[in-house]
Amino acid sequence: MDRMVYIAMSGANETMLAQSNVSHNLANAATPGFKADLNYFKSQAVEGEGMKTRVFGVDTGKATDFMPGTMQQTGRDLDVAIQGEGWFTVQAANGEEAYTRRGDLQVDANGMLSTSNGLPMMGDGGPIAIPPAEKITIGADGTISIIPQGGNAKQMAVVDRSKMVKPEWAQMEKGEDGLMRLKADENGDRPVAEADEAQRLQQGFLEGSNVNTVNEMVKMIELQRRFEMQVKMMKTAKDMADSAATVMRFS
Repeated sequence: MDRMVYIAMSGANETMLAQSNVSHNLANAATPGFKADLNYFKSQAVEGEGMKTRVFGVDTGKATDFMPGTMQQTGRDLDVAIQGEGWFTVQAANGEEAYTRRGDLQVDANGMLSTSNGLPMMGDGGPIAIPPAEKITIGADGTISIIPQGGNAKQMAVVDRSKMVKPEWAQMEKGEDGLMRLKADENGDRPVAEADEAQRLQQGFLEGSNVNTVNEMVKMIELQRRFEMQVKMMKTAKDMADSAATVMRFS
């Protein structure tokens, strides 16, 4: 059978991967601080006997769109957004240190300051614990202060300082959990970013997702049409093979 069927099949498979990526972006269009995923493909010649007359697409992996999302004012004390290109530090589910732009914070049942999806925020000495408080204030430099329960404004106490970092984008990669981490070295060890005291945040603001829903919907339509075309190519290859078999029987 002509190699066209394998080319169409590989193209349809890569198109399905791209569709999955677009669907994931659309599903997170309203997730605070979410960074859109990007797919990259390259052309590769089909190896074999004869001339290299067939080329198929190969997925070269995912990348991340690091552009900031829009700032949304909420007025909520535990909503924070980083100014510039920094990142908040959280503790991932596996205990590793990871990085996010998500700033919709809460104090959980154990008194730990965490993101709304349950990831503990990291401070100077590890996860940040918040004692019972009348009010929580987060300064521009990440300093977390509280008015103790039953206290007044004159009894403001500093609890901890949120760890903010600013590694180079090229040093970062996104995990399956949607969190950013520094790339592992040649030994497989994953380094930890140093705190950057120059980073600043805004209390009462949230950074939205940087997903452009209109562009993603257009991509989805284009990918659907491309998939349909590749399926038609596979059917055409089958029809050609059937026609050739018929001619051989007659001969």
